[in-house]
Amino acid sequence: MPALFHFAYHVLDLDDSRAFYCGALGCIEGRSTSTWVDIDFFGHQLSLHLGQPFAVTNTGRVAEHFVPMPHLGVILPMDEWKALAARLQARGDIAFDLEPQIRFAGQPGEQATMFFRDPSGNPIEVKGFSELTDVYAQ
Repeated sequence: MPALFHFAYHVLDLDDSRAFYCGALGCIEGRSTSTWVDIDFFGHQLSLHLGQPFAVTNTGRVAEHFVPMPHLGVILPMDEWKALAARLQARGDIAFDLEPQIRFAGQPGEQATMFFRDPSGNPIEVKGFSELTDVYAQ
């Protein structure tokens, strides 16, 4: 089994978070108590704890866009990215900070990306690559 990351952060409401991560994103709920819930986030462990989310500013410059910092993300194979993007767009209730799009087209590291926030305002980026070996291409 490859190494997994674990990330714990605050959310304002566990039920809203469950609905978003498990419903909208298709993740799987793990263990929980009255104050936290573990989420299988595309094979990695998120621990969502009740509390005040971290401050976010749009200060991460990527090409012509300023993206939310800090943010959590995942990199998916392109077919999975396209399916998730289509599902989220079809829902109509996801407010994108950055609509699904391709950036760095024709360059090393060409990727699909989209930014949105969970119900507590925590920013998430989902990237898609045709070849995962290109993630660090220069």
